[in-house]
Amino acid sequence: MNPSIKHLPSAFVVCLICLFGGNLQAQSHYPGQHQDKMVVSDKANLKVQAFDLKAVKLLESPFLENQKREEKWLLSLDNNRLLHTFRLNAGIPSKAKSLGGWEAPDVELRGHSTGHVLSGLALMYASTGKVIFKLKGDSLVTELKKVQDALDQRGYLGAFPQYFVNRAINDGHVWAPWYTLHKIMAGLLDMYLYADNRMAFDMAKKMGDWTNLKLAGLSQSQLDKMLKTEFGGMSEVLYNLYALTGEIKYLKTAEMFYHREQLDPLADQKDVLKAHHANTYIPKIIGDARAYELQATEKEHTIADFFWNTVIGHHTYATGGNSDNEFFFAPDSLCRHLSLRTTETCNTYNMLKLTRHLFSWTADVKYVDYYEQALYNHILGSQDPETGMVCYFMPMKSGSFKVYSNPDNSFWCCVGTGFENHAKYGEAIYYHNESNLYANLFIPSEISWKEKGIQVRQETRFPESESSRFTILATKGEKFSLLLRYPSWAISGVTVKINGRVQPVKTLPGNFIPLERKWQKGDVVELSLPMSLRLVPTKDDPKIAVIAYGPILLAGELGKEGLKENAPYADDQDDLNQLAMPENLKTILNIGGKKLTELIKPANDKSPLAFKMEDASKEKVTLIPYYQIHGERYVVYWKLK
Repeated sequence: MNPSIKHLPSAFVVCLICLFGGNLQAQSHYPGQHQDKMVVSDKANLKVQAFDLKAVKLLESPFLENQKREEKWLLSLDNNRLLHTFRLNAGIPSKAKSLGGWEAPDVELRGHSTGHVLSGLALMYASTGKVIFKLKGDSLVTELKKVQDALDQRGYLGAFPQYFVNRAINDGHVWAPWYTLHKIMAGLLDMYLYADNRMAFDMAKKMGDWTNLKLAGLSQSQLDKMLKTEFGGMSEVLYNLYALTGEIKYLKTAEMFYHREQLDPLADQKDVLKAHHANTYIPKIIGDARAYELQATEKEHTIADFFWNTVIGHHTYATGGNSDNEFFFAPDSLCRHLSLRTTETCNTYNMLKLTRHLFSWTADVKYVDYYEQALYNHILGSQDPETGMVCYFMPMKSGSFKVYSNPDNSFWCCVGTGFENHAKYGEAIYYHNESNLYANLFIPSEISWKEKGIQVRQETRFPESESSRFTILATKGEKFSLLLRYPSWAISGVTVKINGRVQPVKTLPGNFIPLERKWQKGDVVELSLPMSLRLVPTKDDPKIAVIAYGPILLAGELGKEGLKENAPYADDQDDLNQLAMPENLKTILNIGGKKLTELIKPANDKSPLAFKMEDASKEKVTLIPYYQIHGERYVVYWKLK
């Protein structure tokens, strides 16, 4: 999110009354969910639905470790500091110390992080059941209500004056006011949907009312000018308001955020992404996906489907991330874009949101394959295990290293999405339809399907182990199908056992393996998916490739030479980009006609995912999962000889 180009930017009060309020029926950010609160049902035919986050419990794994670090970070944030610029904007006295970076009082994007924190708290409450997250979120909502009332501007709520929006409408220079307002509205809706805070819902509706009044008299020409400035997911949040209220004004307002210049070509299935700011684009597509679900409109279906396939097929790195310097580039030209500013984390956050929409429509394994790729190789590794801080970019340039935020002076866009990323790991592990339970991801967890009286525990050390064990903890003895994902990368076959007996598998990789029977308590399913080493060349140059083990991207350790004492932490995401690159870094893989397995062997003294590589030139390097590499330089894309 570039602030220099206006349209390319890229101890809290405990309320004991709230302690037992609500029954948390909310299920997900995504389609087909929150049905207990929806007034307008989805018209599109959804094949599967996600479970309530509350229904999924993470067991010990790297994901749970990340979640625990995220818990500490969320609770360490001072509510008064998060509210400071909101209060100043409303004329309410505040003695709090200002946050820095993108939340500083003189930065036009101020306030966006508070919206993300609301979402993060709501998601963490749903994921953990710990009331402290609801209480902290409730306190923020209560104080933001005072700001909204003090402003007394027909429902407007922001940390900056309303004239910022006027500048966007008038095609003036401003840094993404609608983007920030979307984050606040989305955070309020998440507090309602996940934490049952009715006040937050009413506040979001008032913001929707203000938005409707603000735009109602604008011509299409004025709207077209306004939409040149990044506006985040305004269409998505307004479609959700429509679904939650049934009020047509929110539907009509959502449609005002349809950006014809960028979306119509996608409807005609034209790849026009080159030179466009990626994270300005992706939320617009999520809005179209929501429009399709609520109205079953073929145009929006085409846009979302074509965009996803285009980005994944022609603009995505091996990590599952995309963009160079925040922008899409020409299709199939990755080799020219292995830089220090690749794969913005916000982009992957939003691509995963879009992916969940499309999976709900089709239940196609390809969407879960991508979700796994991006979750393990980008999101999981974007958090620093020492501090819990997060990455903006995940650089693909050989010799680069991950740069993390700091607690007081960063608050980049990707810090905002970071508050959510590590609070909702349970959202895609399992899905269901009327009679089937889908096991999508191999993450240690328990799922409780209360409507069916079914409870299943998944025990696994994947990807350090190639097997997962599913135990039926509870069932009513009714017949249902357990569908296990057979990933496209599992080219070495699969073994499935039920209660120790091998089952015939006729399914091919890239599909689900259906196991239908009258399940009994204590039944055990064992799934084994052998992983193998493979080279994944780029489409534009087969001599540039990554090394993968199953779905896991391996990176070569290159050491810490030249890193400053404060590295890898920074106030600005570019602070450390100017460090001199060491000479003679190992970035060439001299194969010399040998098989990959002849060059790369397990490093027996380390984890099952660590390897020693010795190529034909006798140069040696250690390979570990990219998500495990921190505080040192690395190589991901190798030059093959």
